[in-house]
Amino acid sequence: MTTGEQELRELVAGCAWFTRALTVVRDSGLPDAWIGAGALRDLVWGERYGDGFDPTTVRDVDVVFFDPTRLTRDDDHRATARLTAAWPDPPWQARNQAAVHTWYAARFGGDPIEPYRSVAEAVATWPEYATAVVVRLDPADRLEVCAPYGLADLLGGVWRHNPARVDVARSRQRLARHRPAQRWPGVTVIEPG
Repeated sequence: MTTGEQELRELVAGCAWFTRALTVVRDSGLPDAWIGAGALRDLVWGERYGDGFDPTTVRDVDVVFFDPTRLTRDDDHRATARLTAAWPDPPWQARNQAAVHTWYAARFGGDPIEPYRSVAEAVATWPEYATAVVVRLDPADRLEVCAPYGLADLLGGVWRHNPARVDVARSRQRLARHRPAQRWPGVTVIEPG
């Protein structure tokens, strides 16, 4: 276990809301299910670079899972409904990473993408390095971390474009929408381009 993983474990363990969300996801029965992206970033940056973490400001709880046998958007909706039935408060958003190739080009434009082979491969394409991190609880309540690019940007408070899938124009749109420097004054923004 790296020092960064230990720091992340401590931040997550110190937040009852996030721990409950992880427990709901683990107990949901969704295959290879993780929480990551914005909700995890909001927790870490709120605690380290802002005024603390406020679960009521989380836009969505991105839950990723991997099931190559169920590839429809209806399956994503059913997965989201399953999480909502277990705990109605968070704004859950479950997405089967095995199915992203079936809708990505229609949703975001561009050429069709190849099917992902794992959650880690999918996470490696997420828009910023700091949000290309997912976590989950194992059956013994130990936190597992999947961070294809490491944890330096997440823990170090660096907003940096990941060019793997998102172009510069869309990255600038995300930066304008999320306003990281205003939300978390200690965060460093590296302008895309």
